[in-house]
Amino acid sequence: MGIEERKEREKEQRRQQIIDAAEKVFAAKGFSGATVENIAEEAELSPATLYLYFKNKDALYASLNLKILKVLTEKIENVYHQNGLNPEEKIKALEKALYEVYEQDPLNVINVLRFQSSEEPKNLSPELATQIKDGARKYLRAIAGIFEDGVREGSFLDRHPVAFADIVWGLFAGLVLWEHTKKGFDPSKDFLRPTLGLAIEIINRGIKKN
Repeated sequence: MGIEERKEREKEQRRQQIIDAAEKVFAAKGFSGATVENIAEEAELSPATLYLYFKNKDALYASLNLKILKVLTEKIENVYHQNGLNPEEKIKALEKALYEVYEQDPLNVINVLRFQSSEEPKNLSPELATQIKDGARKYLRAIAGIFEDGVREGSFLDRHPVAFADIVWGLFAGLVLWEHTKKGFDPSKDFLRPTLGLAIEIINRGIKKN
């Protein structure tokens, strides 16, 4: 391995070290409560080193959101484009996809949900802000598309597909944040999976036309 290649690999490892630390700090303290010093301490680095990789706390927070938004969009779009499933089966598959995203990176999912609610950083570059908004639109559009196909086929009630997407996402977001709260009472239990499954089952029954 050459010197340049080794340096690049070490740089990427250090960047991932910072991202891993930031996930934990943001999940524990929220965006407003977290500081660069908190993140640097968790990463066992100096604040000056952290600034070599990220312009500010806002840019670091945004990078975490972009990471999970990409995974989320890919998972949901894969469900939407599964030709072998009817719309009702896709709703069930959507439940599995959402849970898998949470299971893969629960801390970052919580950060995304907090970002979308009331803690949006104010110092993002226009480019980063646009990327995040576009990412959110993509997964909501895919959820809406599943419902829209069901309406078109006559399986689902004729209602606005975007409203359906908002309901599903709002339900998922609420359950994840509540799960995070309940973990404080009993960290060993998985409250999300059975509750999410029941909620999607109720939605699936409620939107059927007949």
